[in-house]
Amino acid sequence: MRSAKITRNTLETQIAVSINLDGTGISNFSTGLGFLDHMLDQIARHGMMDIEVTAKGDLHIDAHHTVEDIGITLGQAFAQAIGDKKGIRRYGHAYVPLDEALSRVALDISGRPGLEFNGAFTRAVIGEFDVDLIHEFFQGFVNHAGVTLHIDNLKGHNAHHQAETIFKAFGRALRMAVEPDSRMDGIMPSTKGSL
Repeated sequence: MRSAKITRNTLETQIAVSINLDGTGISNFSTGLGFLDHMLDQIARHGMMDIEVTAKGDLHIDAHHTVEDIGITLGQAFAQAIGDKKGIRRYGHAYVPLDEALSRVALDISGRPGLEFNGAFTRAVIGEFDVDLIHEFFQGFVNHAGVTLHIDNLKGHNAHHQAETIFKAFGRALRMAVEPDSRMDGIMPSTKGSL
């Protein structure tokens, strides 16, 4: 099983993450941020990964540290779970619509962190969740997962729909990239011989 458990404790947050890349989409979240729990559930369900996240953060200040640190810890768990990367598809992509909204995600499990995030949300907050933190979540993830990630929200009028299509597409693209490729069994998917 490609799985990992990571705990990250700082003066600002205490985060515990477990991930099973070969799961069935089972999830359990307790972050203190209902909207983030909803978005993390999209990754698990559409990525067919079992993910559990518990977090206690300095939410009395704002959600920034908690969201960023969850991204960091999930990225660390992903990097551990993916292992040596032999035999995986490596690349993944997805277009996901939700009513009027449409997002595209493409990624490469390259070992090189990089984020290109293009999305103009139609409002600054969803409920009480600051939409700027979506970028911070993905930045934390890619920096510690070693993934190159391109996110484009192509259209949308409803900010909740915009965000949800991003997280669903991310889950679908990640699922594609981590899937074993029977034609690459035991082979590193790189001409360099390492990722």
